[in-house]
Formats: sequence, C-alpha cells, structure tokens
Amino acid sequence: MTKIKTNWPRFINWYLTHPKTSGLIVFILLAAIFSYVSTKQYYADIAIKKTERIKTLEEVQESIEQSLKNCYISALTLALTINDNGDPEHFEEIGQKLLQSNSEISAVQLVPNGIIKFTYPSKGNEEAMNLNIFKAEHTKKEALKSIHAQKMYFAGPLELKQGDQAIVGRLPVYIKKKFWGFSAVIVKLDKFIASSGINQIDHSKYQFQLSKKNVNTGKKEYFLPQKIKLTDSNFLKSTIPDGNWEIYIIDAKESHLLISYIVNIILGVLLALTFAILTFILLKKPAQLHEIVKEQAASLIEGEIKFKTIFDQAAVGIANVNGKTGGFIEINNYFCKMLGYSEIELKLKNFQSITHPDDLKEDLQNVKKMKNGVINEYSMEKRYFTKQGKIIWVNLNVTPLLNHHNEQISSIAIVEDITLRKETEALIKKSENHFKSLFEDSPLPLREEDFSNVKLYLSKLNLMNKNSDYVEDYLLNNPKVTYKLHSLVEVVNVNKAYLNLYKVSTKEELLNTQNSLLSPASYFDFTQQVIAITKNQEEIVLDTIIKNSEEQSRFINLKWNVLRGYEKTLGRIIISSEDITERKRAEKIITTSQLKIESLINTIDGIVWECTPNDFNFTFISKKVEEILGYTAEEWLSNPNFWKEHIYIDDKSSTIAFCVEKTANKEDHDFEYRMIAKDGRIVWLRDIISIIIENGKVVSLRGIMIDISKTKEVEKDLKKSFDLVNEQNKRLLNFSYIVSHNLRSHTSNISSLTSLIETSDDEDEKKEMVQLLKSVSNNLNDTLYNLNEVVNIQTNIGIVTEKLNLKNYLDTTLVLLADQIKLKKVLVNTNITNDIELIYNPAYLESILHNVISNAIRYSDTNKSATVTINYKLENNKNLIEITDNGIGIDLDRNGNKIFGMYKTFSNNTDSKGIGLFITKNQIEAMGGTITIESKPDLGTKFKIYL
Repeated sequence: MTKIKTNWPRFINWYLTHPKTSGLIVFILLAAIFSYVSTKQYYADIAIKKTERIKTLEEVQESIEQSLKNCYISALTLALTINDNGDPEHFEEIGQKLLQSNSEISAVQLVPNGIIKFTYPSKGNEEAMNLNIFKAEHTKKEALKSIHAQKMYFAGPLELKQGDQAIVGRLPVYIKKKFWGFSAVIVKLDKFIASSGINQIDHSKYQFQLSKKNVNTGKKEYFLPQKIKLTDSNFLKSTIPDGNWEIYIIDAKESHLLISYIVNIILGVLLALTFAILTFILLKKPAQLHEIVKEQAASLIEGEIKFKTIFDQAAVGIANVNGKTGGFIEINNYFCKMLGYSEIELKLKNFQSITHPDDLKEDLQNVKKMKNGVINEYSMEKRYFTKQGKIIWVNLNVTPLLNHHNEQISSIAIVEDITLRKETEALIKKSENHFKSLFEDSPLPLREEDFSNVKLYLSKLNLMNKNSDYVEDYLLNNPKVTYKLHSLVEVVNVNKAYLNLYKVSTKEELLNTQNSLLSPASYFDFTQQVIAITKNQEEIVLDTIIKNSEEQSRFINLKWNVLRGYEKTLGRIIISSEDITERKRAEKIITTSQLKIESLINTIDGIVWECTPNDFNFTFISKKVEEILGYTAEEWLSNPNFWKEHIYIDDKSSTIAFCVEKTANKEDHDFEYRMIAKDGRIVWLRDIISIIIENGKVVSLRGIMIDISKTKEVEKDLKKSFDLVNEQNKRLLNFSYIVSHNLRSHTSNISSLTSLIETSDDEDEKKEMVQLLKSVSNNLNDTLYNLNEVVNIQTNIGIVTEKLNLKNYLDTTLVLLADQIKLKKVLVNTNITNDIELIYNPAYLESILHNVISNAIRYSDTNKSATVTINYKLENNKNLIEITDNGIGIDLDRNGNKIFGMYKTFSNNTDSKGIGLFITKNQIEAMGGTITIESKPDLGTKFKIYL
C-alpha cells in the first residue's frame, strides 16, 4: 500500500497507512467499550429494578399494616363496649358503625371465654355462633398465641364455618385483670388483598404471593394464585409480624434484562465490526478523502444531535420555519398529527396559510419585531385550521435560530394544543351562567354564604379537628363565641324563594331578621354546623327551626354543601332550606297516635305480633318480646326468618307444619311450643293466632304469645312427683311381697319345729330339733337385718354427699378382697387414675364397689385365667363405671328379671345369699343412678353403673 505523506504526527501517519491493523484496533477498542457500557448498564438496571421492587413491597406492606391497624382500632372499640360486669353494651349499634367506617371488615365478634356469642351482622354468620375456638383444631393454637402475647393476633387465612376464606383478628380482653375473652374482627381474604393495593400494581411486571406456616402441620401454605415459580433470585420477601405472614414480590420479567444485555453485547460487537470495516475502507482512500469524511462526520453528528433533541423527543409540536417566507423547513410528527397533514404536505405550505385570519395580524407583527431585534422571542394563543377544516387553539412560543454570526437563519416554533382547555373554560363560563339562572329561579329556598372567616376564627381558637363533645361543650358554655361565629358568616347571595321563606323583600332586611330572630333551637343547630366545620365535613343535613319576620316558627330541612374548589377555605357554600312545617305537624299526629297504640299493646301481658301468611315474615312485634325472650323488636324484625330460626329444634318441624296447615284451612288456632331466648333459656309459649281474611284471601296473621314456662314447670314437677310416688309404690309392693314371703317362710319353719318338739318324746330328737330351731332363728335374724338395711336405703332422704377420689376407694376395695383375688388367681385391670373425683355418699360407693367386684371374683370360671376389668368414662355427661369379668356368666333369658331381686341366686356357690345385688341396686337408685347388666353363660358379665 502506498504510504501517505503528511505533516501529521508519526503515530497518526502510521495509523492511516496500516488499514487492516487499524481496523482491528478499532474493533477491539469499540467492542471493549460497548461491552463495558452494556455491562455497567445491565448492573445499573438490576439495581434500579431491585430498588423498585423493594419500594413496591414496602408500599404493599405499609398498606397491609395500615389495614391491620384499622382492624385493631375496630377490635379495641368493640372491646370497650364490655362493662365491668363482662356484659357488652350496644353491641349491635357499635358493630354496625364499625362496619360502616371500615369497609375492609366483614363482621365483628365478641368471644367470651373463647365461645363466639356475639356476631354482627348475625345474618350469614349463624354457623359460627357458639363455636368454642379453644376446642376447634383450626383456631385453638392461634387463639392461645394471642393470649400468650397479650396483644392482637391475626389468625388465618382460614376457612370459616359460614364459608369463604378470611383473616380473623383477635384481641384478648381482660376485665379486672382477669381474662374475659376476645374482641374479634373478620376480614374476608379478597377484601384484605384489595386493601393491600396488590391488585392495582402492574401484574405484567410483578406478581405477589402471601404465605404462612400452618400452626397444625408446620408446613408453609400459599394463598394467592401463582404462575411464576419461585427461584433464588426472582423474589424479595418481607414479614408481617402481627400475623406471622410472609409477603413475596416476584419478578415477572427476570430474564428480560439478561436478554437485553446479551442483545446489547451482540449489537455492540456488530457495531464495532462495522466501524472496523468502515475504518479499513476509509483508510484505503487518499488522505484528502479522509479529511472530507472527517468533516462530513462532524457535520452529521452535529445535525443528528440537534434534530434528535428538538424533534424526536418532544411531546409538543415543533417546526423550523423560514424567517422570510414563513415556509416550513422541518416539522416533527406531533405537529403533523396535530394538524392532520403529512410532513410533505406541510412543507408545501407556510404558517400564514393555516393561521386563523383573526390571529394572523398579531402573529405577523411579532415576527417582524423579532426579525428587527425589538423582541428576542414571543408567545401567544392563536388558532390553526387543520386539514379537515377544524379550528384548534394552540399556545405558540417562537424563538429565532441564529448562526455563528448571530444572524437569524430561521425560527423555531413550539406549539402546544390547548383546544381542550379553551373548551373547558367556555363550558365553565356557560355553567356559571346556567347555575346563576337555576339559583335565582329555583322554587327551593337557596342562599350562598362565605364561612371562611368562621373557619379562620375556629383555627385561632384551636378548635379545628378537636373532639365533637369538647367543641360542643365549649360553644354552649361560651355563647358570646357562638354569637361571634354567627356574625362572621357572610351572606353572598339569596334567591327569591329564600326571601319569601323569611317574609322579607331584600337581602338587607333578611340579615336584620336573621340576627334578631336567632332562637334557642336554631342557636343549637348552628353549633352543630360549627362542629361539622371543625371535623372538615363538606356536607351537612339537619332539621331545624327558624323564625320569619312575622315571628312565625317554621320547621326547615337544611342542607349545607361546600362548592368544589372551596373545600379548604369554605369561601362558597350553598345552603338549601326546605320548609317542612306541615310534614312535621303530620308526623307529630301520626307519632302521637302510634305511641298511644304502642302503649296500649305494651300493657298486654304477652307478645303481640303480626306476620305475612306465606313465609311467616314478622311485620310487627311488641316490646314485650324483650321482657319475655330477651330480643329487641329491631333484632326480630331485621331477619325475615327470625321466628322459624329460634323455635326449639325438637318443636320446629311440627310447629311450622301445624301453622301452615291451619293457615291453608283459614282456621284460627292456638298451640304450645318452645323458643330459644337470647340468653339461651328455653321458653314455653302459648300462641293464640287469628287469621285476617280480605276478599276471601288470607292477607296476614295476628296473634299473641303468652309465656307459660312457669305452668310447664309446675306440670313437670307434678309429673316428677307422680313418677316418684309411682316408683315408691312399686318398691313398697315389691318390699311387702319380699317381707311377707320370707318372714312367712321363717315363721312357718319355727312353727313346725315347735310342734315337733312338743310332740317328741325322744330327748336326742328334741335336742336336734332345738338346733334346727336356732338355725331358723338365725336365718330370721339375718333376714330382718337385710330388710332393715333396705328400709334405711329407701327412707334415707337427706343422704350426705362429698367429693370422693374414685382411685382411693377402688384401692381400698381391692385390699379388702386381696385374699379372694389371690385365692382365685384373678388378674385385675383398670384405667382409673388419681384425678377422677365424684360427688357421692362414701358408704354407698364403698358398698357398691365391694358388692359388684366381689360378685365378679366369686363367680370366676376355674377352667380359664380369671380377669376383672374396671374402667371409668363419661357417657352423656354421666359418670360410668364398667366392671367386666370373664367368669361363668348368667343366662339373662331365664333369669334376667330376677338379677337384682332379694335372695335370688343363680349358681351352686354355698356363699351365695342373693342380697348383695339387691342392696347395690337400691343404693344406686337412691342416689339417682342406674345399673344394667350384660351377660352370656361361659363368656362373662359386664355391669354398667351410672352414678
């Protein structure tokens, strides 16, 4: 290659004369630079993205924590309704207000002793009532956590008994330093997620997940749908301590940065290669060509920077305009789009041809001034014609473009479309005129007032944002301040209807009338308006009383609304005053009549009611219902199915069926049934019902419910007494039979032996007869002792009872029977532990255990290993002792009705007397219990003793 001879430095000369090596150097340098820049950009993007994720996660966490704080405040408010006796006050009213003030909460609960007793709203939450959260597996552990921490704990998400997933916040409540129960709020999971703001975040960039460790299984559970799998690098997480939740933010576009980085590297390498090839080609040309290329490259870079900055990145219309002709040299896309022309079409026009004629003169004058140096730039609002002939408004800013000699080459025009703003201004003006017309011609009394000075004075008094009760007490105790505030209200305008309301003809006359006729009622109502201002309310509605210029009192419905834009200053407020005097008079007549009827109804000793015939939806219920059943009339009437839902379960189907049948037959009827009172009592009612028929059709049912619980109790006591007397009669008959049979047998033997002794002449025979007589006499004595024992059991009314340890009494019995157990080689098994205690008579318990266990040992089977099993358990809230053996058993088909009879034996054992089980049964029944037997020959016997 021919060497180019120049005066350049040696290195540059070498560079120009070695194109291949120079191209390679260019490639390596540019490739390294592009790679470095791309790498730095990649890590910078990663850092920015991580920062953005952290910020987003913190925002979501803050929203969740704020939501939980709101729930805590609601739970604390609910807890404050509990008085020192542990009884909630105004639960329904406060529960309703809490739900209205906090849209995230679905229900509130009070949970005394861990049992859900109060829920608002009750409708839809019936399934959860009376749930013991300390016994339910899915609630027990998290409830105990709340008590242990002594602060509010948010359990869940969990499946509610009434359906849906929800988070339950429980605040432990202590009354007089003693645990009372919980104040709880229920937040449905979907509302909880919505309040966190997760749903409003761009899901194409991020996804969220909520997890928590299951307290029962110990495994982590996830609650939100998840399309992207968690990896080590695609998520950040944070912990919410109040519920031990973890919230994850997952990068939905984790690989995008890496792909972009790889693409940039490839493009950089390709660009470096391109420049290297261009370097090689250019260096092959003469030095003169090299200089030309250098100048053109500099010019190209300068032009590119200028046009890229001005045109491509602008969000407004930009045009380079010829200063002499007004023709367009360059126009950006936004300018073309705004006017509807293509770039080529606009370059064939000048600004004069598209400017509205009414604005052209001013525009040309400004151009001339700027060209002559009078002004350096100018701005104006003007109109353009679009290609479609439509007129648009623009804000025009024109600046001269100067060369290096400070001579104007052309002008740069920056154009902003303000058509919408102009249309809005026109609409506002039209709206104001329309409002003024409506205000003046409205039949409703209206006035426009300025409360700005009132608000400033309240701020000076430091009453803004204070508690309502504090402000009210201050105003009532300082009437001068209240009158001062009233005087600061400036009446801006009033309409004709308002003047007519006060019976005046001018605004000035109205002001004099209002100041002199401020009645005590309107004085108080004005204080309510002032309280509303201190709470920053923008709307007030209240009924008040005014006096007109003729000293006539009028009831009005006052509506107070702040105009938009004046919320902070209260400079413009529209007040409407509807005259409701006649309505109030009519309401008073109706109310008086209703009070008389209600007073009459409430004197009746029963619940007066009315309901619809098809679905038994009560439309009226008297206040007596609160005295008899504990429910308020409002509670009853708020639920269409209240009556059906609170009938005692055993009476529900028959009661409803009876009512349906009698209603269908159009028959008046009365019947008795039970209902569940609010405190859980079962109340007997007699319901006397009248059918109301109009045009042959049943239109309603009316009746009265009478409390007959005391009558039913008397009937129950009478039946109980009758059953007791009947049972005693049966026992007396059985006892008399036993006495007559057994004593007659002994006396007959004595009589016979006496006769034999008298007739016998043999002394030895007489002695033998005397021994027999002694034996019979001893048997008679035993019989009399046993009969006396039975009499004592059956006549002992005041049996003494005390707390007994069952294990101690069982051990004592086994020690007494140790010789028999050892002799019979009996294995005794038992599950009775030291913590089992009974309220029982000590002598009876000892006798019962001894008789039944000795009976099991006595009748053991010698052909097999004898076992006796003694178990204790609770069955239907009764103490049950089961004594089971594998002995010889009893044939119950033959002897079942004689098992517990006196002197009944069923084996050949010489020590069997047939008195033990008889006495045992009498002792158990005397204590109100029962004993049963299950037995089969050769298999064994089981005694079940219910104490």
